[in-house]
Amino acid sequence: MRPRRSVLFMPGSNARALEKARTLPADVLVFDLEDAVAPEMKVEARAQVLAAVRAGGYGPREVIVRLNGPGTPWGADDLAAVAQAPVDAVLLPKVESAETVTAALTRLGPTPDVWCMLETPRGVLNAAAIAAASPRVGALVMGTSDLTKDLHARPTRDRIPLLTSLELCVLAARAAGITALDGVHLDLDDVAGFAAACRQAAGLGFGGQTRVHPRQV
Repeated sequence: MRPRRSVLFMPGSNARALEKARTLPADVLVFDLEDAVAPEMKVEARAQVLAAVRAGGYGPREVIVRLNGPGTPWGADDLAAVAQAPVDAVLLPKVESAETVTAALTRLGPTPDVWCMLETPRGVLNAAAIAAASPRVGALVMGTSDLTKDLHARPTRDRIPLLTSLELCVLAARAAGITALDGVHLDLDDVAGFAAACRQAAGLGFGGQTRVHPRQV
């Protein structure tokens, strides 16, 4: 399995970020069409990301594209466009069932693989079924920020409110023989907290962690 220690989200609407990503030491680059892109920029961001991945130059890094959800105005077009793109996988947001995975794979055709974000209580509780939905599921990715909100929990440095969810993700991934990736640490100025989150993720059994800024790589 390829190392996936640092998984860096890059906004698909930011051409400069897509260019800079070619020089960053992350193991995985996730070009984001969802949360990081304003609605009025969605179509432009999709075209920009497709042009970037076709141009290449990202070396040994895995290149992933996070799509908009199937219930959004952009989800179907995202799937159709990325199905023809030279990417390693697509990242599906807010996956809550195995059926969501199989539906996406049907639209994608034989390639690429899919990664699944667990960002809701229902998604976490169905983690095992999601991980086993297809041999083409390559990773489970925790969406800890949205999950914390849905749990009505308070963000804490020790992340005690999330521990059950985090371990369910790891258990499901290990049972399916795939990667489990921890969620982001949003406070860029909290270096000590970020380091603690990295140590905790490794201790829990995650294979890597998602990041939101190059200086976290």
